[in-house]
Amino acid sequence: QLQLVESGGGLVQPGGSLRLSCGTSGSTLDGYGIAWFRQAPGKEREPVACISSSGASTNYADSVKGRFTISRDTVKNTVYLQMNSLKPEDTAVYYCKARLLFNAYWGQGTQVTVSS
Repeated sequence: QLQLVESGGGLVQPGGSLRLSCGTSGSTLDGYGIAWFRQAPGKEREPVACISSSGASTNYADSVKGRFTISRDTVKNTVYLQMNSLKPEDTAVYYCKARLLFNAYWGQGTQVTVSS
């Protein structure tokens, strides 16, 4: 069982930046494709960005292209989501998801609030 832990959320003003981290407790992320999702109040959970197990391939939702960057550090066993030029509509709980073959695991989420 893979236990994912997100961190880095918080309150930021519009135009600001945050970096979210997704790590594990006692396991490795090697071999897993990782995705970030978010869920705003009253809305469905939606994909934000994903990165392949090798880190060579990334994809982004249209709403975050050019503002968010997903990356992974195999030494630190962590996947990051760098979020720049944040907007109020980016406010949501952000979750990371790890997938390998037919197995998928979710973290508990971290709150991001963009407000002045």
